[in-house]
Amino acid sequence: MPYTIVTNTCEGVADCVGACPVACIHEGPGKNEKGTEWYWIDFDTCIDCGICLQVCPVEGAIVPEERPDLQNTPQ
Repeated sequence: MPYTIVTNTCEGVADCVGACPVACIHEGPGKNEKGTEWYWIDFDTCIDCGICLQVCPVEGAIVPEERPDLQNTPQ
């Protein structure tokens, strides 16, 4: 099951982007509710490796399950 970046918790640090072995993490458009840049995970590409969760310094920004209700995935 893919991981999820919680849009309104993400602070745009982007450590996850470089660490992802399948390049499934992308910059979101605009700012989130906190006024920071944010990223999102392509659920179809994510291989559930958990590296993003390990490298993210922002507590609660990534959850180890597919939660489209928490991630504003661009269409």
